[in-house]
Amino acid sequence: MEYRILGPVEAVAEGRPIDLGGARQRALLAILLLHANEVVSADRLIDELWPLEPPQTGRAALRVRVSQLRKALGPDAVITKPPGYTLALQPGQLDLHRFERLAGESARALEAGEAERSRELAEAALDLWRGEPLADVAELESARFEAARLEELRLGVLERRIDADLALGDHGGVVAELEALVARHPHRERLAGQLMLALYGSGRQADALEVYQRTRTALVEELGIEPGAPLKELQAAVLRQDPALGAAPGREPASASRSILLVLDEHEGSVLRLGEALAQDPPRELILSRLVAEPEGLVESTRSLHRLREDLLAGGMQARAAAFTTTAPGEEVVRLAAQQGAELVVVGASAEEIERLPAGELGVILEGAPCDVAVTVGDHAPRPGPVLVAFSGADHDWTAVELGAWLARSSGTTLVLAGTSGEGLKRRDASRLLASASLIVQQVAGIAAEPLLVKGTPGLAAAGSDAQLMVLGLSARWRREGLGRSRAAVVAAAGAPVLLARRGLRPGGLAPPDGLTRFTWTLERPPSRRT
Repeated sequence: MEYRILGPVEAVAEGRPIDLGGARQRALLAILLLHANEVVSADRLIDELWPLEPPQTGRAALRVRVSQLRKALGPDAVITKPPGYTLALQPGQLDLHRFERLAGESARALEAGEAERSRELAEAALDLWRGEPLADVAELESARFEAARLEELRLGVLERRIDADLALGDHGGVVAELEALVARHPHRERLAGQLMLALYGSGRQADALEVYQRTRTALVEELGIEPGAPLKELQAAVLRQDPALGAAPGREPASASRSILLVLDEHEGSVLRLGEALAQDPPRELILSRLVAEPEGLVESTRSLHRLREDLLAGGMQARAAAFTTTAPGEEVVRLAAQQGAELVVVGASAEEIERLPAGELGVILEGAPCDVAVTVGDHAPRPGPVLVAFSGADHDWTAVELGAWLARSSGTTLVLAGTSGEGLKRRDASRLLASASLIVQQVAGIAAEPLLVKGTPGLAAAGSDAQLMVLGLSARWRREGLGRSRAAVVAAAGAPVLLARRGLRPGGLAPPDGLTRFTWTLERPPSRRT
């Protein structure tokens, strides 16, 4: 059996597409494929399949769809596993997994100087695409979100194939293709750099410099941000006719390196402290953003933002800054995160903004940002103690663990994973789950995690009194319920500053350089099992 999502959703057996039945069976398969080898709760599946008005017999209706999908795919394809269902895949069964494997091999070949092999592998990866990803299930919220990420991933592999073309000396052969790509993506610095190299290698130095000026103008006028250092260095190299420009780069340019987007407003202190801690280990570039409501405040906001940037640069950190006016700050944050390739957005929020979820500008950011989002609740002064993560194994809880491990490693403090004691609940405690998470954290982050069993919300809130920070993952139902009663109670009663975590599709802060999406990188399984 072969599954495909790089185009319309398909299941193929012996070279022939299988009739999946109605639209909801197809949508159900898409959701399970997007979470391959993970348990997707019944509640989440119901929310996705019937977003506007779930049927009164929601679980019964879901069981019917699962039964119909099993008839199409085979009785063992969809596995019932509390609290929901999972689709178990072997390596290579999903076209996206094959795409990512080929893309990774292409990247490693280019780094090893094997440009011809890199180009062949990249072309093989791109040949797996059959059109717009998940095209026939676009009504699914998660599918729309994932489709945008997959298109970005495809563009990244296309850029690597062009790197290989340049390394092989085919400068003139890629100019037209690059000109079209740059026109469609005027803020993508890597494409602009490739076009500059292609033009320069074709004897068109003046045209290469004109590309830099157009790109800089687009970045400054539309985003309020200067080009990154690599593009500036490339311009300088073209001006001095550097002999090294005869060879194309064999690695990702620094402008594509990972970054953290900080949204600085009235919660600036907490956001900036958190960003500085996260940018230490592994090193990250900080992008400081300030969204201004009135034009009158733009000049002073820009000046103060650049003073912050200069302080960071003086401390040895990488930083860029942008301030601009907007009437839709949430949408602007989402746009900036996507355009700058951020792996994490850090934003502050008041208790009132949290209570309004999923409404408000914070809801827009949580809904649209392609990367992880960390929300600091209120303003808190630094304090000693461990980083405490509440963990139950849900999607956003894994992101909370990753953020907690990242912070604990950066600050040299202890990571504590808190789970239910099971007392009074007639079920076993969470110690086995915490042990599994601790083993993964040790493997990928190199730090130990201490288990802590607590009794309900009061126990969790009390445990936070000695912590420097408590990290909570959002509920899978946050779009409908907001923060939810139990998490709201913890936030209200916690004795420590609280950080809310929402899982994105991009790799998180502990991911290795070859991580492409959550398919190739997740704390939910050890790196040895990544496909």
